[in-house]
Amino acid sequence: MKISRIYLALAVSIAASASAQAQQAYPAKPIRIIVGFSPGGGVDLIGRTIAQKLNEAWGQPAIVENRTGAGGNIGTDFVAKAAPDGYTLLMGYVGNLAINPFLFSKLPYDPVRDFTPVALAAVSTNLLVSHPSLPIRNVKELVALAKSRPDQINYASAGVGAVGHMAAELLATTAGIRLQHIPYKGNGAAIADVLAGQVPLIFSAPGAVVHHVRSGRLRGIATASTRRPPGLQDIPTFAESGFPAVEASAWFAIFGPAGLPQSVVERLNAEIVRSLKLPEIHTRLTNAGYDPMPSTPGELAELLKSDLVKWSKVVKASGAKAE
Repeated sequence: MKISRIYLALAVSIAASASAQAQQAYPAKPIRIIVGFSPGGGVDLIGRTIAQKLNEAWGQPAIVENRTGAGGNIGTDFVAKAAPDGYTLLMGYVGNLAINPFLFSKLPYDPVRDFTPVALAAVSTNLLVSHPSLPIRNVKELVALAKSRPDQINYASAGVGAVGHMAAELLATTAGIRLQHIPYKGNGAAIADVLAGQVPLIFSAPGAVVHHVRSGRLRGIATASTRRPPGLQDIPTFAESGFPAVEASAWFAIFGPAGLPQSVVERLNAEIVRSLKLPEIHTRLTNAGYDPMPSTPGELAELLKSDLVKWSKVVKASGAKAE
């Protein structure tokens, strides 16, 4: 009996040692960062930026894999069902993790239960712009005009449930106005019609419209952020315009499957935070319209939970459903 206990203790010790060595050796093989959206967009750009720095730091390939479809749900579900070993990660986005749960009647994943928060990477505000033909120059003038013309002022978006759509609905519910949504299949087509004067308003990522504001083809009304972003210092926030509840930042963050070992979370978080603080990465992202904002895993978890509460109310009030 005594010998059996000795063998059992030895086996447990060896297993624990092997587990510790495996965690210390992370990463020992290529890492996949799953992006649920097409190449070329913001989620893809930030995912590839992080992958590049992980590759350089650790000498293991970090590969971005685009698994597109269903508003990012296909790639997100793939990570939710992956082994929690740190070799399959999600480049998460506010849309597929905080908005889709209320936009789709049924999702194959739970944004809180099925994922381990690792690190927030960056945030991009939404900028409300108007065509010069619309007789407004600020948010208060827009609200007054909309109240005098309910359901008669159109706004464009990249599609039902897009962050720009939800930002406009957040403004509408906050200000007590009724705007008419005109959804497009993508932001490019939506912006083109706003530039042509076919639709007078759009919420968009700044990078796609700020050069049109600078040229005078569009008018910058307000940014849906807590502070004026770099490069937009001359455009007020909604808070400065009297509507502090209109905050509609799009965030980008790394998540792993539920049950990711704490040692792996800590190693990933430390390297992602270090990379995002590098001057070259800061410049690359800010020039593209993104504000690098690394965080702890706990801060990311709280951000997700608070946005789930906020966007659930906005989606419900809008009546929007995924097409």
